[in-house]
Amino acid sequence: MTSARDRILGAIRNNLAAGGRQAEAYPGSGPEPQRAKLPPAGQRALFLRMASQAAATTDVATARAEIPALIAAYLKNHNLPAQIRVAPDPRLTGLDWTSQPLLEVSSGGTDGSHPVSVTGAFSAVAETGTLALTSGAPSPTLLNFLPENHIVVLDAKDLSGSYEDLWAKLKAQYGAEMPRTLNLVTGPSRSGDIEQTILMGAHGPKRLHIILLDEQT
Repeated sequence: MTSARDRILGAIRNNLAAGGRQAEAYPGSGPEPQRAKLPPAGQRALFLRMASQAAATTDVATARAEIPALIAAYLKNHNLPAQIRVAPDPRLTGLDWTSQPLLEVSSGGTDGSHPVSVTGAFSAVAETGTLALTSGAPSPTLLNFLPENHIVVLDAKDLSGSYEDLWAKLKAQYGAEMPRTLNLVTGPSRSGDIEQTILMGAHGPKRLHIILLDEQT
């Protein structure tokens, strides 16, 4: 008679022999909230609403070429320096930054001396307005946390309805070689630890601005 211990150890041995990737190692996802089960336009609207409720500000671009002007306008409207540190992501560095001659643009990581960072996002979760930021050569993690002002460009086509959709997208994109870090960011940094008074920028950026790129087809 086979004991429960023998069955468990046997299943582990079989899974290791198959490279640790047997289907039973990845159970199906659990229940998903109905509010995330929306058509693309509904997911975009939900994401923008939830991000705003989390104290992020948002813009919508209908073409990639609009992004430099939107960033320049955001900096001007908030009396911020016209200096940005752009992640070395070809989707960002390839933009026509010369269209904004007053904007000082540099690319790379940061040591905390840059007032404004501009990064992309792997995805975002519509149900909570949360950005999913993966680490890697095109996306240095410190750009997400050290500058006091963080601007994120999110492609609408990369939006996920729920967290379950996000995990599936991560597995499909990366497989067994997951990124070293995944940061889930909802709104700018804040803390209420001292006398329950909300302090913005306690552990990261004081401002989070999201540009949703919803290109017209």
